[in-house]
Amino acid sequence: MKSLHLQIRFLVPLLATLTVAALLALPLLDQMTLRWFSRDLSARGAMVAKTLSLAISDIEPGAKRERLRALLERGVLDERLVGIAFCSADDRQVLSTKGFPDTLSCKEARDVAGQKDPRLDLASGAVHIGVFPVSPQQADSDRLVLLHDLSLPDRRSVDTRRYMIIFITILGLAIAGITMIVAQISWRGWVSGMRAIMRGEGLVRPLLQNGGGPAPDSAPPELQPLEVEIRRHLRELEDNFYREHGPLTPWDPERLRGLLRTELRGDQVIVVSNREPYIHLRGPDGISVSRPASGLVTAVEPVMRACSGTWIAHGSGNADQEVVDANDRVAVPPDTQDYVLRRIWLTAEEEEGYYQGFANEGLWPLCHVAHVRPVFRESDWAQYRAVNQRFADAVVAEARSDDPVVLVQDYHFALLPAMVREKLPKATIITFWHIPWPNPESFGICPWRRELLQGMLGSTILGFHTRFHCKNFTETVDRYLEARIEHEHSTISYQGEPTLVQSYPISIAWPTDDERAQWPTPAAAREAVFARLGLAPDTMLAVGVDRFDYTKGILERLHAVERLLEKHPEWQGRFVIVQVAAPTRSALDEYREFQDRIQRVTERINLRFGQSGYKPVHLLAEHHDHAALMALYRAADMCVVTSLHDGMNLVCKEFIAARDDEQGVLILSRFAGAARELPEALVINPYHVEETTDALHRAATMPPQEQRERMASLRMTVREFNVYRWAGRMLADAGQWRLRERITRRVQRRSREGAEAMIP
Repeated sequence: MKSLHLQIRFLVPLLATLTVAALLALPLLDQMTLRWFSRDLSARGAMVAKTLSLAISDIEPGAKRERLRALLERGVLDERLVGIAFCSADDRQVLSTKGFPDTLSCKEARDVAGQKDPRLDLASGAVHIGVFPVSPQQADSDRLVLLHDLSLPDRRSVDTRRYMIIFITILGLAIAGITMIVAQISWRGWVSGMRAIMRGEGLVRPLLQNGGGPAPDSAPPELQPLEVEIRRHLRELEDNFYREHGPLTPWDPERLRGLLRTELRGDQVIVVSNREPYIHLRGPDGISVSRPASGLVTAVEPVMRACSGTWIAHGSGNADQEVVDANDRVAVPPDTQDYVLRRIWLTAEEEEGYYQGFANEGLWPLCHVAHVRPVFRESDWAQYRAVNQRFADAVVAEARSDDPVVLVQDYHFALLPAMVREKLPKATIITFWHIPWPNPESFGICPWRRELLQGMLGSTILGFHTRFHCKNFTETVDRYLEARIEHEHSTISYQGEPTLVQSYPISIAWPTDDERAQWPTPAAAREAVFARLGLAPDTMLAVGVDRFDYTKGILERLHAVERLLEKHPEWQGRFVIVQVAAPTRSALDEYREFQDRIQRVTERINLRFGQSGYKPVHLLAEHHDHAALMALYRAADMCVVTSLHDGMNLVCKEFIAARDDEQGVLILSRFAGAARELPEALVINPYHVEETTDALHRAATMPPQEQRERMASLRMTVREFNVYRWAGRMLADAGQWRLRERITRRVQRRSREGAEAMIP
């Protein structure tokens, strides 16, 4: 009833407007009708006058007057002609018919006929006057005056007005009916849309579950601008609330397990990576277990603890084969045994070709803009393809059903998704590319670019750290493959199989209360680190934690430290950087040469600025376990991350998580993926030595209050956007994808069964 009132309030002005428009249009229509008739009568009069002129010329002079009168009387027998007069050249009326008014002179008739509207109102009614020469060739010719009746145009004007009113009435009623129908439908859409928004469908729930990403059930089109505005305001309110109270529903192992139960309904999860999460090593005291220093392991291992799946990886420890069962499996972690680790054994030749060769001499420099030339060998490619096939076969062997969820990790297994898809077409394959993806021109260097792209497009979901990397991959596929790309849906369809290309910024597991309880206090950690390294109590300590890799910007970092001591001599003897650099890929020439160069630069800086009991650079080229790194993070005044090109870089997030005292400054390269999430850090260009130097000085002199404000905001971001959220978003997308696929297969099966039943 309320909507009907609103529609009536809208229709009344509409009908009134149409009525006013009709009233304004009718006089104009009358004028146009009379003008048309006037032209027609003028043309008709000219034709009648011409006919009479021919007849007049044939009359003999003696009988001219009587015969002329009879001719004119016959002319007015036409119902439209009122009267005819014959006028001489000097405007003297010679004779006229009975209907011609006596009061109308020839001169007056000629004056009226010369007007734009040759109309004259007489006592008998309005007439149209036309004056035509009897002999057009003579300048002083006699004239015929023809009077046409205008009652017929008036009658037709009245008819036209009547039809016009009927037409406008019907048109108004039609518009009103259509308007009421559209208004009723729109009103229902608005009401249902507003009710959906108030219930949280497509707006509030996605904000809480998906962190403000696109809602799976969006509002109707007419409500989408309102939805965007409400979403923005809700996000602002949510951010303010988080600053005070923390996230409403934080992502943690329990929430991830719950998502696995609801979205994947207990489906098997298999992880494939080159590096294993736990390594068994034989030493003097027997077999020990260690975790490798790897950002991938740091990110993925908490996910496997939560979902209790199977992790397939290369067994690289010297005691790995001693602890596995007959199927090369071992339960890990050793204390809780949350999931199963399946190890794959590689020969030295396979490892050299697949890992050191194609993966690290080819793909790694190809994808990183670090100015190192990639090397591609046919033998390395053959080993890479063969090892990918071995891991794919292991996935098929470990699968307990024909549709497991397979998480493929990193650039070591670009071919594996398509290989698994061939054996398990119903599997949900999620490939996450942990390193950057280059632009199409750079990727075109690879001789096997098409094979790599085809292998990756065997994935159901393909994830990168940033939207920029997704864009680069999409453009690369567009350049080198015949595929259908739907940018609005972020999907690529190759050979009829769609792949969702999405960004999932990776992170770390936020430390629990039990873990934080085992940490030393910042003061105790600082005292222990200073005592171990022999540092003075007033030392300004910077820390860098990386693998010995040319993409990490270690050399640029040292140059900035050297420039700081030059530019600000007051820091000489007081500023120290501890660079942890775990050796990696030492078998490759580029890495050995890079390590040697870092050693030489370190010695040069220490020789130049070192003093008795003081050296500005402490290079710790050895593996540090998690506890040792945590002590460094909590002791440091700043953490320096100067990656030249990095997918994400988790060191900066580990440093933030370690600083529960909300002190310390993060200096972060803008070429690391994390820079897009952590704008409160001091974001720098590591190639610009002066800019990095100034950031070091600013961090060293930053007031505690500013440090606290920056660190509090950084900690809120890392706490909310943790590794469980990263995995949860991917698995939630996978769950929705699997549900759609199962429904589609069910509908297709029923359609086939129905079609078969109809066949006699």
